[in-house]
Amino acid sequence: MTMNRQETEQLIQEVLEVYPDATGKQRAKHLMANDPTLEKSNKCLVTNKKALPGVMTARGCAYAGSKGVVWGPIKDMVNISHGPVGCGQLSRGGRRNYVTGYSGINVFAEMNFTSDFQEKDVVFGGDKKLATIIDEINTLFPLVKGISIQSECPVGLIGDDIEAVAKQKAKEIGKTIVPARCEGFRGVSQSLGHHVANDTLRDWVLSNRDGQEPTIESTPYDVVLTGDYNVGGDAWASRVLMESIGLRVIGQWSGDGTLSELELIPSLKPKLNLLHCYRSMNYISRHMEEKYGIPWLEYNFFGPTQIAKSLRAIAARFDETIQANVERVIAENQAEMDAIIAKFRPRLEGKRVMLFVGGLRPRHVIGAYEDLGMEIIGTGYEFAHNDDYDRTFKELQDGALIYDDATSFELEAFAERLKPDLIGSGIKEKFVFHKMGIPFRQLHSWDYSGPYHGYDGFAIFARDMDMAINNPCWKKMTPPWKQKAVGADLAEAA
Repeated sequence: MTMNRQETEQLIQEVLEVYPDATGKQRAKHLMANDPTLEKSNKCLVTNKKALPGVMTARGCAYAGSKGVVWGPIKDMVNISHGPVGCGQLSRGGRRNYVTGYSGINVFAEMNFTSDFQEKDVVFGGDKKLATIIDEINTLFPLVKGISIQSECPVGLIGDDIEAVAKQKAKEIGKTIVPARCEGFRGVSQSLGHHVANDTLRDWVLSNRDGQEPTIESTPYDVVLTGDYNVGGDAWASRVLMESIGLRVIGQWSGDGTLSELELIPSLKPKLNLLHCYRSMNYISRHMEEKYGIPWLEYNFFGPTQIAKSLRAIAARFDETIQANVERVIAENQAEMDAIIAKFRPRLEGKRVMLFVGGLRPRHVIGAYEDLGMEIIGTGYEFAHNDDYDRTFKELQDGALIYDDATSFELEAFAERLKPDLIGSGIKEKFVFHKMGIPFRQLHSWDYSGPYHGYDGFAIFARDMDMAINNPCWKKMTPPWKQKAVGADLAEAA
């Protein structure tokens, strides 16, 4: 069972003892035992602060948040990585943002467009080179609908005027060009990159068709899916579910989404903006509500319990027809969900899980694990703000361990003491815990699997967790705590 608060707090103090005093005091502000009665985390937990120098962190940079998360999945735009080649190469295709279309013809999400900065570009500036690249893109790819300029670190240091280039070239080629000041060193983590991307969406895209009549008719059942990046097909699974209850999805932001969808939303005025990843897209959701009167609602499609809860919350915003459809869809899928749980729960019941991911996953997937009888003993975010933890307290058991921007040492120490049966985290942690003999699932991009959203996704989720934990390979490995126990027994016998 999960430790009580006192035991968790004692564990935290034991792990902190290895640090120098100053470092220990800083890290103590990022660790706590969960208290579900808390409403606000800002009095007990420090978040969104710079990681300590010399301490390993799993965070990414502002560029990763803008290009890698928000802008990158929009399929009919070209995203120019303005700077050295490495950032663009390492931020394309890795998150498995699925799209429909023909690569290089009408979709460009997995292609790498870069200004490939050299020493002379740093010395003399890259504005002219950037303008030339935009001309070349427009010539080579005539079906491209728009271009974004994703600035890398050197651009912020040398002062390239990407806004001026964007304005000038947009006039010349007649297409939307978005300059994103997302230099990697800006801000604390990729979270600022999300905010920058949301602001550029607000300033350079959403107002493009203000005052124009929409090109399609709106309906009373129009919705937008926001903050779903179609990792492994998640947005498709969510869209199918939305349409099965009678709603019309008129935009996906930004997985398998298009620039036209983004530009049309204000004039179509959907009845509800459905927000999946709160951390990355809450900024633009609030703006659309304030400026265009489009309300927003968070939803969670991980596991049958949360799916039913979210569907009913969505239906409450519509009429009796949608509400009746929701009950029908829940009932139609219940037998299949019961069968999945009957198959996998006996194999997973009581298994203990530690999570450490970005975005929404550290809290959204809790319900799916609990549907399978599994227990979350610790969770935390790489780049959360306090409002993320405010939402997490209620999802997590009393006394469970919470860690913000956990260091590599902390994660390994917590795992060694808590002895989890499964860890769900990112690619940077995967092979460390594999070598420790702990089953692991990569929860940023579903470890080459998915989707995990929706009823069909839960079947895949349950299968993957079973494969991870009950794989016979783990019987061939000895985790560190068992190695120490064997060593102690041998020493005593000697």
